[in-house]
Amino acid sequence: MEARRFQLVRGFLAVLAFGVVFCAVLAPGIAEPAASPESESTALEEKLAVLIPCTGMIDDGLYKSIRRRSEEALARGAGYLIYEIQTYGGLVKSADDISKYFIHEASKKARTVAYVTTEAISAGAMISVSCQDIVMKENTKIGDCAPILLGEQLEGVEREKAESFIRAIFSTAAEANGYPEPLLLAMVTQALEVWRVKNGETGQWEFFEKDYLPTDEKKYDLENQELVVKNNQLLTLTASKAKEYGIAREVVTDYEGVLAYLAERDSVTFSSQRIILETNWSEEMVRFLGSPAVVSVLVMIALLGFYVELRTPGLGLPGAVGAAALILLVCSKYLIGLANWVEIAVFLLGLVLLMIEIFVIPGFGVTGALGIICIVAGMFGMLIRNAPDEVPWPQNPAAWDLLVDGLTGFTGGFVGFLILAFLLIRYLPKSRMFAGLTLTESLKGETLAVSMTNAPDALVKTLNVGDTGKVISILRPAGEADFDGRVVDVVSEGEFIEAGKNVRVLEIRGNRVIVREQT
Repeated sequence: MEARRFQLVRGFLAVLAFGVVFCAVLAPGIAEPAASPESESTALEEKLAVLIPCTGMIDDGLYKSIRRRSEEALARGAGYLIYEIQTYGGLVKSADDISKYFIHEASKKARTVAYVTTEAISAGAMISVSCQDIVMKENTKIGDCAPILLGEQLEGVEREKAESFIRAIFSTAAEANGYPEPLLLAMVTQALEVWRVKNGETGQWEFFEKDYLPTDEKKYDLENQELVVKNNQLLTLTASKAKEYGIAREVVTDYEGVLAYLAERDSVTFSSQRIILETNWSEEMVRFLGSPAVVSVLVMIALLGFYVELRTPGLGLPGAVGAAALILLVCSKYLIGLANWVEIAVFLLGLVLLMIEIFVIPGFGVTGALGIICIVAGMFGMLIRNAPDEVPWPQNPAAWDLLVDGLTGFTGGFVGFLILAFLLIRYLPKSRMFAGLTLTESLKGETLAVSMTNAPDALVKTLNVGDTGKVISILRPAGEADFDGRVVDVVSEGEFIEAGKNVRVLEIRGNRVIVREQT
């Protein structure tokens, strides 16, 4: 039994070391770029344009990747950061982080351009309008950024609370980059009716919400005002309409068309270099591990591994797999900035307390309860982005959305674990393939050949269902019991049994001896 404890502790330390190596290997790929090389600007004042693809779901992994690649492009001397947009959206919090980075940091160092090559929907529209220019490929679309909540319908105050936050982001982008604000707001809220009216003094079309339509007939052509967005309609625009309404600066056929338009408009010459900064493998791995579906799978594997380890003590492999899944889950949260050192420390403290309760302290008491509380608190904190000195609690609608997404992943994993655990108990013991590993039923009176741990000559004696013995080492639920001089590795039905208690062989399942306390 002592050897088994040593093996489990050694296995836990090995898995923990694996987690440290995992973070060490992946972290450089998503960290800030290394020292900046020499600028690639030439004496002819050529401008360097760098293409940065932003595709798939918008999440924290993409945000980190965009920052890294943008800073790398700036270090190379890029004067234009062209973000290739192909996305149906994603997390509001991540899109807000990208939006703030574009407006407050990247645009101060270079010209930011959103190049929409297929669609920029929902959060994709949010990050696009946060660029100083939008150039769209033919037959593409942009818009529809109303907030949604999976499995629920936002109504009343809850919807307004979520929409007001997103509207503020779009208003900021409109003000910073010169886009028609009413049109951007109509991408978020259905209750807006937007009209366009030609300014007679400038000859330009201007956009107004219904309640703010101009009344000055001398300045505006009120007779020919046009309804652009109907009430209860979310705005989604094709490339041609986006250009007509002043959201897209130009419609092109390919990337070279983007450069040609910008070169003519800004009177610049672009370098012949065509630099494309793709995501690296570590960023894609982190994004994959952080997706709600994968989180559910990792949670399910972790719970199932620990459950199987407790049900079939002595294997070691299921527990190691469960621990590895848990380490991957924590590392992925750390690498995207959700888990800070305090939350990881609390989580690890919980694991240590739980191990002490299981392998050292008899019974289940305060130590085990504190361990579970620390584990739950640590995992909860990893679902919310906060500084180490801040209480992990959502502060805005985007943070609430992030928390809900995380809880959805954890809930899905827990439900999946319950289903698989039920199937394991119900059907797997009947499988011939796993009969040697699972706890199969035996007939009363069946015997088991037992190699005694205290027999110097390694003699093999038989043990019968119904035999009684005394517990030598506490069963948690596995341990050792003495049956008339035969020391046997046994397992209880799940409860802890103190040393010195009498037990009776209840069942022999495969190569496992199942006992129950004799009262």
